[in-house]
Amino acid sequence: MRAVIQRVQNAQVHVDGKEVGSCGKGLVILLGVAPEDTDSQVTWLVDKISGLRIFADDDGKMNDSMLDQRLSALVVSQFTLYGDTRRGRRPGFSRAAPPAIAEPLYERFCEVLAAKGVAVGRGVFGADMAVSLVNDGPVTLILDTP
Repeated sequence: MRAVIQRVQNAQVHVDGKEVGSCGKGLVILLGVAPEDTDSQVTWLVDKISGLRIFADDDGKMNDSMLDQRLSALVVSQFTLYGDTRRGRRPGFSRAAPPAIAEPLYERFCEVLAAKGVAVGRGVFGADMAVSLVNDGPVTLILDTP
């Protein structure tokens, strides 16, 4: 699995002009799934992201996690994170999992994150989405599962 996370003040995702998910202060998580990913990658990535100390504590230092501050997340599926641009000008997506594998793992990721006490907004798997956000920092990180 691969995730791009952005610390945000707030974010929303729209499909066909209608808001389908949002979050307040917290993280936007763009989530890509590879064909070989399993539930163990979901658990590892949720633990890693939810425990990252990337939010300011009372002294203004990045010492708090989203769990420490009880923040929210907006999780958006994004197969293009596995786009291969090494050859030509059109990305190839053969390293991205097909929907039959990716969608259940995306849903599981959201469920496991919510079970940790994070309010989780979601995009719509496979839909064309418009994501808007107010980046905070900016803080943007890329994480790959082992």
